[in-house]
Amino acid sequence: MSKITTYTVPVEAAKQRLDAWLASQMRGVSRERVQLMIEQENVRLDGKSPRASYRLRGGEFVEVLGDPTPKPLKAVAEDIPLNIVYEDDEFSVIDKPAGMSVHAGAGAVEGEGGTLVNALLHRYQALSSVGGDQRPGIVHRLDKQTSGLIIVARNDAAHARLAEMFAQRRMHKTYIALVHGHLKQDRGTIDAPIARDLLRRTRMTTRRRTGARTAVSHYTVMRRISSRFGQFTLVSVRIETGRTHQIRVHLASIGHSVVGDTVYGAPARLMVIPSRLATYPEPESLELERNFLHAAELEFAHPRTGESVHLKSPLPEELETLLREIESGQIED
Repeated sequence: MSKITTYTVPVEAAKQRLDAWLASQMRGVSRERVQLMIEQENVRLDGKSPRASYRLRGGEFVEVLGDPTPKPLKAVAEDIPLNIVYEDDEFSVIDKPAGMSVHAGAGAVEGEGGTLVNALLHRYQALSSVGGDQRPGIVHRLDKQTSGLIIVARNDAAHARLAEMFAQRRMHKTYIALVHGHLKQDRGTIDAPIARDLLRRTRMTTRRRTGARTAVSHYTVMRRISSRFGQFTLVSVRIETGRTHQIRVHLASIGHSVVGDTVYGAPARLMVIPSRLATYPEPESLELERNFLHAAELEFAHPRTGESVHLKSPLPEELETLLREIESGQIED
């Protein structure tokens, strides 16, 4: 039988969010873990399934079903090919393909694999332990559908120095993105704090100030494209901070969603503009089963020697192919 822990909400807790208050009552349990339990309907409020954002009144009866602190999962080694751009005893840089998660998420189950961490454990005898059993070696992340360069620490000392570079904004990361529409300025800065979207928990937003964290992105237009599939801009983006979905959220916030990013407003398919059907009688469409976002460059000081390290990754074939197909239908403005 599952363990059930009960709480009675005191009057002085009125107006607090349920997830924040419950996390304060459960020793060693994070607010994120409480939110996951609520999403999985392992929390009852007066016998009903509540929302994490529910504002307490005082006097409610809260039940927690099961153990809120399950044994941490341990990632296992898997023989998955890796494209290694650089490696030494301190760190490695991997060119991650789109579709591969960096590590298992919060809802992972024992035996779930296919991640970068699973592949790393197969290749290396040792990785930094800072991230714990589920995230060994992971200093920073890339979204699942974003490709490109990611740094992996081989020991704890290197992890600490690399993490410090990220924190002090001495790690220079440049991405390539194709966005919908023509950006008006050739270059610009998006300085907009990012927070979790309360209505859709898998999204981030620049429209919420409470709990938002500083986020700064600098973009430079590489070229503008007018095609029978619409208008697009190819941009390079350098980020000072590394917030979740940062580039995708920032570009969408100024009305230019990343191509393929349906989470932030991009269409699932690129359709021929109706006015061009007379020129091209057969309707056509293009589809990209990932985001057109690629981590193309990394520049930083070697964590042990201090020497400059500058690494690049070309656009993957699927992105180059889409770009060629769009540009093959270029039209005059």
